[in-house]
Amino acid sequence: MKSRLKLLGLVAAPALVTAVVPAAYAANSPQPHATRAAIAGDVLPGLKQHAARTGSVAAGKRISVAISLTPRGGTALDTFVAKVSDPHSSSYGHYLTKRQFAARFGRTDAEIKQLKDYLRAQGLTVGTVHSGNLLVDASGTATQLEKAFGTKLSTWKDAASGRSFYANDTAPKLPTALASLVSDVAGLNNRLQLHHQAPSTVTPHNGPGGGYTPAQLKGGYNVSGTYTGSGQKIALLEFDGFQQSNISAYDSHYGLGSAAPTVQQVDGGSGSLGDGQVEVELDIEVLHAIAPKANVTVFEGPNSDAGEVDTYQAIVDSGIPTTSISWGAAESARTTSGINAVDAVFKAGAAQGLGFYAASGDSGSDDAGDGGTSVDYPASDPYVTGVGGTKLTVTSSNAWSKEVAWSGGGGGKSSVFKIPSWQTAVQKSAGGGYRQVPDVSAHANPSPGVSIYSQGSWTSVGGTSAAAPEWAAFAALYNQQAAAAGKANLGFANPALYTASGTGFHDITSGSNGAYSAASGWDFTSGWGSYNAATLASKLLG
Repeated sequence: MKSRLKLLGLVAAPALVTAVVPAAYAANSPQPHATRAAIAGDVLPGLKQHAARTGSVAAGKRISVAISLTPRGGTALDTFVAKVSDPHSSSYGHYLTKRQFAARFGRTDAEIKQLKDYLRAQGLTVGTVHSGNLLVDASGTATQLEKAFGTKLSTWKDAASGRSFYANDTAPKLPTALASLVSDVAGLNNRLQLHHQAPSTVTPHNGPGGGYTPAQLKGGYNVSGTYTGSGQKIALLEFDGFQQSNISAYDSHYGLGSAAPTVQQVDGGSGSLGDGQVEVELDIEVLHAIAPKANVTVFEGPNSDAGEVDTYQAIVDSGIPTTSISWGAAESARTTSGINAVDAVFKAGAAQGLGFYAASGDSGSDDAGDGGTSVDYPASDPYVTGVGGTKLTVTSSNAWSKEVAWSGGGGGKSSVFKIPSWQTAVQKSAGGGYRQVPDVSAHANPSPGVSIYSQGSWTSVGGTSAAAPEWAAFAALYNQQAAAAGKANLGFANPALYTASGTGFHDITSGSNGAYSAASGWDFTSGWGSYNAATLASKLLG
């Protein structure tokens, strides 16, 4: 089951424009009447082609925004992450603390004050300045936001779905001195919507309601009973809630003894329970199945683009080393600046030793559903481990028997990111020099799916939303072993996983996801394949 964000497609970023700043503000801020520059790519592309304008946003409507700033030092952060994540580098595993990251790559306090002074002078309320000095929350009325960001907020109706939403008509503009610092203003539209597929109920396999049990998942991936995730922390990014009674029923039935998850609400949380509840409970229960003693924190944020970037930032702020992500959207459905804003958070996390595992999608090689080839974001982000889907078969003694690529597993080439250095050794001509997805894979086929307890009953659920937490659980088990050996956490895993060159993986050599077929070694359907926990951990520990 894979949740998806639905937005309009990407187009070229608008050219920079100038305008007059309407109000004076602090003396150390950009001066009144300074020229403005647009935030490139920060407008819903194809807006007039895909929607009809229906009016203006009510002047007094209060809206929250999240303002992302570019890291200091140009490409210095990229260079640092490359070294700290490379097993062959002397810097490997020497991650930065939050304070060190802010001092080295965050904007200065003077720059943050400059932005805050400007926002307040426009009548906005400044909220949290997140750790790292790269994300600032603010809120105000529609009129105040229009004034502050030099744009018009209108109401629109989507031509295809008939859904009403609001959006900025043009890219936001800021005084040039500030625009050079800001990369994105999330929240100026509420077009973003999260959707997920219904759970797939199948003929009973072994677990109640059908699907694989914890014993089958652990046996199939050779998870030793010695390691349970004890002392480790895992974060879940969610845009809906869950009921603890369902989690307790699952844990009790399988005798897992897992602690109840902690909930951290971001920007007021995700609201009342919706149809994403199954998604959240799947994520938690899969983590409990494989790493039952790990402490799970569920970060619940609003279903909006501002809520998304704030929730990712909250996870980085927490310092939790491993995160599972089951929500995403096709790259072509996002704004350029929105992708850049989230990418910057992932990059900051990588510098601080955090690893992110994201579901690659359940639409095969056509994530956008437009008849072409496309991939899901954030699985395609170079600082994220994209997790594809397989169909796992285990023996009667719960050992790995065989595995094939699942037809729904997302995979292909990015249309946004160039191929990262750690992936060039497996570069395919079909990739065209762009980031290739997925990196790894795990069981996702809905027949049999994974046995879970949700909404008061047993069911079986499949999709790469099951595969992502399967890998996040492995990372927690690895971190437990690394701690015992006096070594660093796995952190951003991709350079190390690619250095392993297939050792410790079940190589998936059959199956297709549409445009691509499985093959020996890395491929577009399953990446390197699924993990043999004991062998891969040994390889990564060196």
